[in-house]
Order: sequence, then C-alpha cells, then structure tokens
Amino acid sequence: MSDVTPPMPRTAWTGGSSLARAPHGGSAPACANDFALADVIIAYDIAGRRLARIVLPLWRRSLTLAEAMAGDCPTLPQLVASAQGYKLRALPEQHAAELLADNRYLPLLRQRYERSFVDLHAGFEPWLAGLSSNTRQTLRRKQRKLAQLCGGAVNVRVYRTPEEMAEFFPHARAISAASYQERLLASGLPESSLPVMLELAEHDLVRGFLLWIDGRPAAYLYAPAQGDTLLYAYLGYDEAQAAHSPGSVLQLEALRLLMEERRFRWFDFAEGGGQHKQCFASGTIPSVDLLLLRPTMRNRLILWSLAAFDRTVGIGREAVQRLGLRGWRRFIRGRAGAA
Repeated sequence: MSDVTPPMPRTAWTGGSSLARAPHGGSAPACANDFALADVIIAYDIAGRRLARIVLPLWRRSLTLAEAMAGDCPTLPQLVASAQGYKLRALPEQHAAELLADNRYLPLLRQRYERSFVDLHAGFEPWLAGLSSNTRQTLRRKQRKLAQLCGGAVNVRVYRTPEEMAEFFPHARAISAASYQERLLASGLPESSLPVMLELAEHDLVRGFLLWIDGRPAAYLYAPAQGDTLLYAYLGYDEAQAAHSPGSVLQLEALRLLMEERRFRWFDFAEGGGQHKQCFASGTIPSVDLLLLRPTMRNRLILWSLAAFDRTVGIGREAVQRLGLRGWRRFIRGRAGAA
C-alpha cells in the first residue's frame, strides 16, 4: 500500500466547503433540505493536474454519512432562474437510476465509488483485525520503521481546544503550502481556515493531528465534525519525508487515538474513492456523484465534453494498468515517489 495522498483526489467537483459561495458574490440561499446555490467549479483533472475548468451556478448538496446510511434521497429544490441545475455528491447508488431518468434535466453520472467510513466505537484492535492481513502487515511495518527513526515511538499530537487549534494551524498550513495539491490544484488547507477551526473547537467539534519527526511537523490531518461524525477534510505530509510514510502512519495513529477517546461515533472519508480510504475502512456505501443540468445547448456541450474527457481518462488508466506502467501518477505530478 502506498503512502496516503492528501485529500481532494480527482473527483467530479472541487471546492466542497460547507461555506458555499453564492453566484455572483451574493449570499448563498439555503433551501429546506440543505441544498445551497453556489458557483461550482467543474474540473477536468488528470493525475493531479487541472487541465481546464468550468464554473456554473448550481444547487449543490453533499449527503452526510448519517443520511447515506439511512438511504435518503434528497428532494430537489425549485430550479430558480439563476441556477443551471444540480450537483449531488455522495448519493447512495440505489437512487441514481431515478434521477438519471428524469427527462427534465440533462444528466451525467460523473463518478461511481465506495464511500468509506470507520466505526470509532469498534475498538482499535478489533478494527485492525478486520482489515486485510496485507494491510495490517503493511501498516505495522511502516509504523515500526517510523518509530525506529523517532527513537522508539511515533510522536503524534492531537489538538482539540481553541488554543490548541491556534497552535496546530500554522504547522498544518506550512505543510499544505508546500504540497503539490496546493501548487497544482489550489486545494490545500485554506489560509482562511483558522476562524472556522476556532469556532468549531469552542463546541468540541474538531480534531487536528500532527506527526512529528526530529522535532518538526511532518504530516497533518484536519477533521471537523458533523454531529457524532468526524470528516476527513485535509491531510498532507512533508514530501521530503515521503520515504517514511508519514501520511499512512498519522492516519493509523489518529484512528487509534479517536477510538480511545470515544467522543465521536464515525470517521467519514467522505466523497470519492481511493485505495487509502478503502484500506482503512470498516464499511463502505456504494455512492455516485451526479450532475443534472438545464437542457440548453451550452449545457449539452458541457456534458458531452465531460463525458468524453472521463471516457478518455478511463481508457488511458486501463491501458496503463494493462501495460503495468506503475508510477504514472508520480511521473505526471513531477513529485517524489511515495513510500
């Protein structure tokens, strides 16, 4: 298992903050079932590089883990004049057919994946025993290797209170600023995050984690909460330390600390698939990301281009896998190999 890649892998959309920006700079109106009208970036990404993007005003909605577990299908709000359609993320797959068949809209299923989560009340050893034997061995090996480097024990610190989050933020931000996600995708931990962190910490609704190597922060994990669920929001590591697998070890230690604390019930890896998420998961929910747009000529061209792009990327990925050309993502990103 390769070291964890920081969040925001290639997905249908980026910029998924719950603080939506309304179209044309106005306030973001909310509707009864928690949609928000916002300018949404529809990205053309491949292997971590953004080739192009389109911005559309859309009603957008990301289902929470609790909603997904309950199998909820949100009711679409009225399509007001300023909106071009809807963006639905992490929708349970069983609801996709109904929405895709609605002939009022131009549909596109942009991504299908397993939404991964961890039961934080399972207990660390029982949870670990539920992972594949290969995953357990790999994680233990990486943990031992890093512990030897650090003098016998891995040094991970957890941050909860406003004072602690004020200490956590500059270290996490420095790691994020140097990451390829921020350099190429502008999707690192935002510089404006601290006020939100402090407000969440006032209500005990956030956790931050830092892994230290030789007295310096080498990886961070930022996880805000929705009720009893912590969200996998941002994770990053010092690429100079990639050979020591800081991201994977930090994720393992963070889950152990959270299971010992028992403050939260679930850890939600949220939208998008990925090897890292599935390796750590104690459960998954088949999910999809959908676009539903007004039937205009411009929107038809947008969806045609997106579908063609996704098909091309899929064909290229399959060809690479068949030929056994490993490491292609690292080559395209132009970054050091992961552990």
